[in-house]
Amino acid sequence: MPSYRHRYLPMTDQDEADMLRTIGATSVDELFRDIPNAIRYQGTLPISAPLDEPALWAHLRELAERNTDATRCVSFLGAGLYDHHIPAVIGHLISRSEFYTAYTPYQPEISQGELQAIFEFQSYICELTAMPVANASMYDGATALAEAGLLAAGTTRRKRLVVSRAVHPETRQLIATTARGLGLEIAEVDYIAGDGTTNLELLEQAVNDQTAAVIVQSPNFFGCIERLADIAALTHAHSALLAVSVNPLSLGLLEPPGRLGADIVVGDAQPLGIPQSFGGPTCGFFAVAEPLMRRMPGRIVGQTVDRSGKRGFVLTLQAREQHIRREKATSNICSNQALLALCAAVYLSVMGKQGIQETALLNTRKAHYAASSAAAIPGYSVPMGAPFFNEFVLRLPAKLSYETLSTRLLANGILAGYDLGQSYPELAGHMLLAVTEKRTQADIDLLLARLEEYV
Repeated sequence: MPSYRHRYLPMTDQDEADMLRTIGATSVDELFRDIPNAIRYQGTLPISAPLDEPALWAHLRELAERNTDATRCVSFLGAGLYDHHIPAVIGHLISRSEFYTAYTPYQPEISQGELQAIFEFQSYICELTAMPVANASMYDGATALAEAGLLAAGTTRRKRLVVSRAVHPETRQLIATTARGLGLEIAEVDYIAGDGTTNLELLEQAVNDQTAAVIVQSPNFFGCIERLADIAALTHAHSALLAVSVNPLSLGLLEPPGRLGADIVVGDAQPLGIPQSFGGPTCGFFAVAEPLMRRMPGRIVGQTVDRSGKRGFVLTLQAREQHIRREKATSNICSNQALLALCAAVYLSVMGKQGIQETALLNTRKAHYAASSAAAIPGYSVPMGAPFFNEFVLRLPAKLSYETLSTRLLANGILAGYDLGQSYPELAGHMLLAVTEKRTQADIDLLLARLEEYV
């Protein structure tokens, strides 16, 4: 029997000797002889000695026990990833081998199931956003919004992107990085301090005939709902495109951006049945007005009929670097989040129109109950007055730091909201709280009791 040195790396000493002999080398070290000694690592890496399997499992368990079990915490942390109910049927369906292990469906004749699932996802996104065309998904919401800026620049042949400062700060960083690589100019427009929405006077000053796109988020990072119709009018007055990032669950209540003048609607599908998973992966969606369809990044699944008239599905409109010359590509996005798009499609299917509306309403009512109750506690206030969905900004008492509050809350099984001072220096001492349909009144009242206790 062969002597395997590693259980999961089935290469024997004889295999190694045979390969070295074939290429004319006497040892593995000889393969690295072209690397100068001056820059090669000398000695042994400072890592622990190998462990046998029982010892390794014991070590991993000890490390895991140091973590806080987030599933046993009451979470009020959002800021882009949310603790929503995930119907059990989703895990069952996506675990089926034909979906879970499927590769890119280049051969439609053997990939009809996956193609149909993606087509259904696209159809749902079009219904939610009131846009005529959606693609087969993006990496995440942040990537999708950055790609929206690139689409606008390519379509208008302009180099200026106007971005609201109320867009998620990490997404703005991604937009700036992407724009810098392509020589695009970024102009940021501030929000109204006592309102939480984009300052339309500053926006009107920032948009000009060199603007390719105005980029906003609604509900924005503070949870506030932007005045999209007014923003669309300002944008289109200069023949620029309006790109809007949305929380898809909010569209169970809010007028969809497609009916308010948006040209590009993107977002993250994570609220639609996708777990938080310590930050990802998630699934971005991307929908456009019909004239922009051929400039959309990624790919689209199209519906057609075969020679017998039977309905079928195919990949179409995939003008990516993988298929054409780079200078003619719409994007270098060469993949999509098919499995997570399936999560979103199953979620929307089983929840239905009424379920989405009821869930969105629960998010809104519970968040407003938490906000009004917290503002009634002496020392706390809700400083932003715009209508909001399921997130709101809470100003903490002057003597209570976020670090102290979050530590005390965690000790009581409560995961605090996001520290806004990390991203907005002027909002030091402010916390962004998310309240989803999973938070019961008892959960919210527990938070309120602790807030009052810590004043």
